[in-house]
Parts: sequence; structure tokens; C-alpha cells
Amino acid sequence: MYEQFFGLREKPFSLTPDTDFFYRYSGHQEALNVLLVALRNGEGFVRIIGEVGTGKTLLCRHLLKLLQNDCATVYLPNPLLTTHELYQAIASELQLPIPDGATVQQLCQRILEELIRLRDEDRPLVVLIDEAQAMPHRSLEALRLLSNLETEKEKLLHIFFFAQPEFEQRLAQPELRQLCQRISYSYRLPTLQQQELAGYLDHRLKIAGFQGGQLFHPGAIKMIYAASQGIPRLINLLAHKSLLAAYGKGVRQIDRELARRAIVDTSGADSVPKGSALAVFMVDLGTIMAASVLTLLILKVCQ
Repeated sequence: MYEQFFGLREKPFSLTPDTDFFYRYSGHQEALNVLLVALRNGEGFVRIIGEVGTGKTLLCRHLLKLLQNDCATVYLPNPLLTTHELYQAIASELQLPIPDGATVQQLCQRILEELIRLRDEDRPLVVLIDEAQAMPHRSLEALRLLSNLETEKEKLLHIFFFAQPEFEQRLAQPELRQLCQRISYSYRLPTLQQQELAGYLDHRLKIAGFQGGQLFHPGAIKMIYAASQGIPRLINLLAHKSLLAAYGKGVRQIDRELARRAIVDTSGADSVPKGSALAVFMVDLGTIMAASVLTLLILKVCQ
């Protein structure tokens, strides 16, 4: 739609977790460091916690790309699995020949055999579970039991959880205390800092093919940050709508007014950032309405 107008090969702010657009802002870089250090130290369980829209899935998929040459990997984007479905999904991702109607025990045995084979090749198995907060209790416990498949000196299986904050509340429940005790590394994803936003926008524009100057005015960047609170998904949505508004007006730079239009049109964004002209207008309007009501009450009493 606006790609040709701005000289872009593709949309720079799509909500799809495309690893080509991965930006190593401080939070994502620190999370990657935690995951890689945990793997290097042979830790079994690691959890990455982040609010909705902070880029957990993108981080997970980027890690998959980093590990593909040195590790065997299993990616489970849908954790709503029974124990049998979980083991079957792991076996399927590993492309293991499994007979029809295989039992949980048979699946477990086949996975163990593959773990030993991978150990001999010095290729650890890493299971990455996205949206882990939705995984049933029994399946979480099945993962813990599966992790018991280890030698006396090393772990054969590494499990990385990517989850929303409520996952921590679930792990605090008594029935999952053994799993909770095995999670040796944890990291909570922060949002982007205000000083990182301009670099984030420029990075995605450059990957999409933009070769112009400064597309987002500093004032617009400040408004987008205030409205998104640094959440990448909201930033992408606001930036995309700002580009649409600019295209509609035929202008080639996003100013405060275009950013304000995007903010007002976006559910979940703070549509009245502090200090904006719109905020001042709303305060003045509220004052006028309050004064009008007070006047009416005085007139009514005097009557």
C-alpha cells in the first residue's frame, strides 16, 4: 500500500515475528545471553518471562536460528498438549520413526534413544516452548519427568520456556514445586527504553529497504513511546498506522500530528500521552464542563 511511496521492499512494522527484523535492544540481547550461557553450562530448565507484545516469540525463533547448526531443536508454538501429544510432538519434530498407536512409554523410550545418539554426536537437544503459561499441569510434569533422561555427568535435554508473567504464578503452586526448583536460570524481558526507540524504528525501516533520511520526527517518536510504553508490538502497530496516515496525506515524514492520529486509532495505546496538545485540550474541556455543571446547580438553588 505505502511501500512504493516510501521506497520500501516490504512492510517494516508487520506484527508477524519475522527474524529478519530482529533488533538487539538491551532486553533481547540480555535474554539471549542468559539462554546461551545456560545452554553452555548444561542447565536443564530456563524461563524467559515477558508481558504480551514484548517479543517473546520473535526471540524464540531467533534463538532457533542461532542453534540450528550446533544443536538439535524442537519448537512447540502450541503448548496445549496432553502428555501423549507432547511426547508425540517432540518425536515428530525430531523426525523419529514412531509406529501407529505408540504408547507414552514407547515414545519416551524412543526419545531417550535419540538423546543418547545426539549425545554421541555432541549435539544437545533443546526444546523451546512458546506461550508456556498455557501448558497443562500434567504436561509440565511430563516435561520434568522427561528431563530425568540424563547420564550421571550431563543433561541430555534442555528446556526453554517463553511465557507471560502468569506462568510464574502457576509454578508457585504446590503440585509444580519440583519443576520450579529445577529452573536454574530466569529472565524477565523489559520493554524498550525511550533512547532505544529511534534505533529500533530505523533498523526495521532499513531492513525493509528504506534509504531516505529521518522518517520519524523526534516529536513523533516521543509520542509513540509514551503511547506504547516501549512495548514492541504496540510500537509496530503505531508506526504502521503513522505510515498509512502519511501516505494518505502525501507527506514523507511522520510528525506529531500523524503520530497522534495513529495513537487515537489504536486500542491498547495510551491515546492521550502526557504533555500532548490533545491532553491539554481534554483537561481544559473537563474544566469547562465542571464549571458549567456548577453554574447550573447554582441557578437551580437560586430558583
